[in-house]
Amino acid sequence: MKKYIGWIVFGTLFFYLLSVAMPFFLPVATVLAWLCPFLTRENLTGNALAQALVLLLAGAGAILFSASHGVFLGWGRIFSINVPLLAMFVAVSFLCLTNPVDKEDDLPKGNSAAVLTGVGLHLLGAIINLSALFIFGDRLRKKEALSREQMVILSRSFTAAAWWSPFFIATGVAFTYAPGMQWKETLLPGVIMSGIGLCFSIGEVCLFSKKKFSGYPLKKESLAVPLFLAAMVIFIHLAWSKAPVLPLICLLAPAGTLLFMKNSPRIPAVRNFIDNSISSVTGPFALFLAAGVFSCGIKSLMLVFPSLFSLTSATLSPELFATFLGIMILAGIIGIHPVVTIAIASPLLLPLNPDHSQLGFLFLSSWAVSTCSSPLSGVGLVLVSRFAISPGAIIKSNLPYAIAMWAIATLTNNLFFPV
Repeated sequence: MKKYIGWIVFGTLFFYLLSVAMPFFLPVATVLAWLCPFLTRENLTGNALAQALVLLLAGAGAILFSASHGVFLGWGRIFSINVPLLAMFVAVSFLCLTNPVDKEDDLPKGNSAAVLTGVGLHLLGAIINLSALFIFGDRLRKKEALSREQMVILSRSFTAAAWWSPFFIATGVAFTYAPGMQWKETLLPGVIMSGIGLCFSIGEVCLFSKKKFSGYPLKKESLAVPLFLAAMVIFIHLAWSKAPVLPLICLLAPAGTLLFMKNSPRIPAVRNFIDNSISSVTGPFALFLAAGVFSCGIKSLMLVFPSLFSLTSATLSPELFATFLGIMILAGIIGIHPVVTIAIASPLLLPLNPDHSQLGFLFLSSWAVSTCSSPLSGVGLVLVSRFAISPGAIIKSNLPYAIAMWAIATLTNNLFFPV
């Protein structure tokens, strides 16, 4: 069955999209999603595997305990809560087929190069995700190792897209754990936060670094894909506010791939991608599925012991927002995946009946800040393993940024989501 793993991964996306119109297909997508980490279990190692096992066992224990006390959420909900996220993850992976071609141009230097590299990676990464980080990082390190300044620009510019990009898995997580979130209500504060993050990072490099920055040779045509797809999502969402964003992304990403992909003929290239490459996206499957089980376990325990999990605050106050955001960022820095902290925070905060868009902004902020500051996040692991950046350098370089963006996100929350 392993030789069909690519088509099993693709089937998760295909049957999820069918389930949007015909819900009886959701169990098929769920079974296929759970098959993926089982068939690729030899690739599950280290921190992600440990977190997944702890979450799965703790969640299962909580579910069984709650069931013995008369509370059971249903197997379908327990196993399928994060399947839409994984379908989105698969859909977005197709966009790597639109990667720009590296023509070996000389690296531009100076402050303008820092600006173009930061903005270019931010926009391209907002659509094709980690592939953009590989493209930029590989090009910058061809002649010498990445400098601290290049690492700062790459990590922060990329992760800042989590604040607003509908193609980022962070947005899918926010929709799942803040189910009433309206993307158009988080778009403006998200764009403002990402803009501040870019200005902070580029300003730090341009004003305080003694070395001349060597940047990525960005071409205008490289931005056609991200700008087009982002515009399409914004237009459709504003024109049809009830359009569910996750299924929309799951449709637009493959469609955009067929429109902009570099390979020709297109269909054989897509088939080859499914056969040989798409299975590489299954790494997060185990963690996300386990996080869904764990979240259902927490929700079940809350129904069994409602007073135990009751917060004293009647609302998601500015103080509570700042406290949760700080704890979630700190947890991310020490290696706990954002989807885990979000899965824990969501059932604790939802009973307060908060503005779900405010709750979504909290989750997006925790993701954007923690993932660039931790050597154990997906971005951090790429920097450590592929670009030989030391874990200590990642934390030391980004800790002041994390503190500053925590404070600015708290102020932005007060401005856009007043209690």
